Amino acid sequence: METVPKILSTIDSNRPVLLVDADEVLLRFVESLEFYFPTQGFELRLTSFQLTGNIYHVKTGLIAKPHLTRTLIADFFEACVDKVPAVDGAAEALAALSQYFQIIILSNVPSNCRLRRAKSLASMGMDYPIIANKGDKGPVAKTFAEATSAITVFIDDLPPQHTSVRLNCPASHRVHFVADPRLAKMIAKAPDANVRYDNWHELTPYLINLIGPQAGSSFI
Repeated sequence: METVPKILSTIDSNRPVLLVDADEVLLRFVESLEFYFPTQGFELRLTSFQLTGNIYHVKTGLIAKPHLTRTLIADFFEACVDKVPAVDGAAEALAALSQYFQIIILSNVPSNCRLRRAKSLASMGMDYPIIANKGDKGPVAKTFAEATSAITVFIDDLPPQHTSVRLNCPASHRVHFVADPRLAKMIAKAPDANVRYDNWHELTPYLINLIGPQAGSSFI
């Protein structure tokens, strides 16, 4: 099983690190929830950029309470963690970026689902170390940022995670990324992110150019 210490032991201290979230960055998470919830008697209504308060019981029309929301999401991961499709261009982007970055998938997937998620990502061409994080990602990001003298880039869809990473490793470069176009329209760039991109076709050359013009010139 991949753990933070094990992955740290493989880090080249001279190469950039790319910490990338999975859901709504590499994987079409919300779209998959929309298919799953009706099988449990619920539906997701995308009226704001959050899950709590947007999940409704189909028959009663009542909003699912926070504790029930957490249960539904946990059940979704258990049932469907290896059935979530990839975001368009994600695998190709990471393949290109892996020439320049050490890629680590930093996901708040439940730890009991980490191996299944890793196998699923690998089957879609994204075979990279994956950390099953819990809560704020800043402490883990700091650990990896301190392991390299080069830049550390962090990509995530949730603004609070950018805040956490900024507070723990302010020298990191933070990219706010929201794959689902409906969700992307509902939220502005995270205040603690450096930039905002919502598709890999545009983000990939940006990241390669970020580490130097010479690297960027080789990207087609």
